[in-house]
Amino acid sequence: MEAAVRKESKGFFFEKKNQKTFAHGGHWPGRRQIPQQIKVFLLLFFQKKKFFLSSTMDSKTLPTPASRIGRPDWTRDGKDWPNRTHSRFVHAAGLRWHVQVAGAGPVFLLLHGTGAATHSWRDLLPILAAQYTVVAPDLPGHGFTDQPDTAGMTLPGMAAGVAALLDELKLKPEFCAGHSAGAAVLAQMCLDGLIAPRAMISLNGALLPFKHAVSPLIAPLAKIFARSPLVPFIFSMHAADPRVVDRLLRGTGSVIDADGAKFYARLAARSGHAGAALTMMANWDLASLQKRLADLRVPVLLVAGGNDRSIPPEDADRLALMLPAASVRKLDGLGHLAHEEQPEDVARLMREFCEAHAT
Repeated sequence: MEAAVRKESKGFFFEKKNQKTFAHGGHWPGRRQIPQQIKVFLLLFFQKKKFFLSSTMDSKTLPTPASRIGRPDWTRDGKDWPNRTHSRFVHAAGLRWHVQVAGAGPVFLLLHGTGAATHSWRDLLPILAAQYTVVAPDLPGHGFTDQPDTAGMTLPGMAAGVAALLDELKLKPEFCAGHSAGAAVLAQMCLDGLIAPRAMISLNGALLPFKHAVSPLIAPLAKIFARSPLVPFIFSMHAADPRVVDRLLRGTGSVIDADGAKFYARLAARSGHAGAALTMMANWDLASLQKRLADLRVPVLLVAGGNDRSIPPEDADRLALMLPAASVRKLDGLGHLAHEEQPEDVARLMREFCEAHAT
């Protein structure tokens, strides 16, 4: 028998035997690893004191409490933001949005995933801007965009918010791509008649509910954490340790460059950004979206990283059977952040798919 590999994380560990994952002796069927989102919730729930107050943290390297409280600040946190020259701030749906608009040509809408921001497109945006008018906002509550009320943090609420932003910009996307939860927002927008693109691309899209035994814990725990202003602050304090963010990023199955890791760490160290991610997860309803996927008529390219530890790559195959017009491309060796690992290759796939559906 294969020897068990024990990975300890502040007292909460996972053991891998015969390609099955165990947590304190519990059996999680069908996947070698528990998705990163679920691991974070388990760590917070079962080992919150050790998770938050790790003795490995070096107080000399952490930002001051004042720099951790509240929303990211554009003057300080955005001073070297990727593609900053294309950034603008627009008021729509009662929010002040940070959005980047670059290039000329057919409008191409990009939506990032939970806990990310426009920095996720730092290398992909300039490539696409050579051929398209690229529009990439920070989703509500993320990055430098204001956070709305609870209704605005639901899947339909986010879809309506992005649609209001596009109306304000007077832009109608002909093509769109979403990473992780961003793909779900795009699907919701299409189903609600808010956009009518010629083609949609899902990059490791989070379009289906998690199937793990602990999945029902996510929304209730997120609601508990999101209601407490202390939890995002303590999480941001912990995430200010670069080693913590590095472990979380490696847990996605991706290896990204130092610049990318720097921006993820910068956002995670702000309690407003962390709190918005929790609020988003607390109010996400993918089960309702799944019931409507058969009505998603737009051609969809399902790009799946073979090493994705956040969204099971086999979800793309399941989705291809549900969607009326879908195709699948697997990217061997790449993880959940495949578009950040290999932006040129992903951009080529996106362009080819869009050109095939341009007329």
